[in-house]
Amino acid sequence: MTTELTGGCLCGAIRYAISAAPGPLIACYCTDCQHASGGGYSVNARLPDRAFRLLQGQPRIFEKTVDSGRRLQRHFCGDCGSPIFSRHADGDQVILKAGTLDERQAGLQVGLNIWARSRPDWALIDAGLPTFEQGRPPPPPAAG
Repeated sequence: MTTELTGGCLCGAIRYAISAAPGPLIACYCTDCQHASGGGYSVNARLPDRAFRLLQGQPRIFEKTVDSGRRLQRHFCGDCGSPIFSRHADGDQVILKAGTLDERQAGLQVGLNIWARSRPDWALIDAGLPTFEQGRPPPPPAAG
């Protein structure tokens, strides 16, 4: 990616930039994402922590243990309530809410579904994508 993508919350109090192209988007159907989004799932882009920077504002943080057993910090606008991004307390990645990007036609596509076992019957799912009943499986061990 040669140019940064920017985004922010509904009211504009929080603005950010990303300097790395996100991989395929992930549709997460866990119950926490349902509650946080107010819908049947959340669409997220994972990127390295170093590729994300706040330009304006300071989000509020809600932290809890999620179904995977890890602590997740959800960063959101304290004024309008928009969820912006999440981080695992022990991780080095940002889980960006794709709907907060300014550029709607950035060529991003959903590439997999996770936590499908929690999907409500009324939430649409692309059955043509790799789908995991829980989170993504761990990557295979390195050869060698």
